[in-house]
Amino acid sequence: MTGDPQKAKVEPLRKTMPCPECRRPSVREHYPFCSDRCRSLDLSRWLNGSYAIPVSEDETKADGADED
Repeated sequence: MTGDPQKAKVEPLRKTMPCPECRRPSVREHYPFCSDRCRSLDLSRWLNGSYAIPVSEDETKADGADED
């Protein structure tokens, strides 16, 4: 091989996207975020309950209880 392996071009695995927190370009180490700070902020919101998955309005049907 004539080429230097350390100078080989590495293709990115994913397209760079804006960080969901601050809109700066994301980096591979923290994808899809730009930094550990933004990643931690997002995790904190999930843990504090700021983000929630919507539930059905009629919770009796969601539990499987029938009123027949």
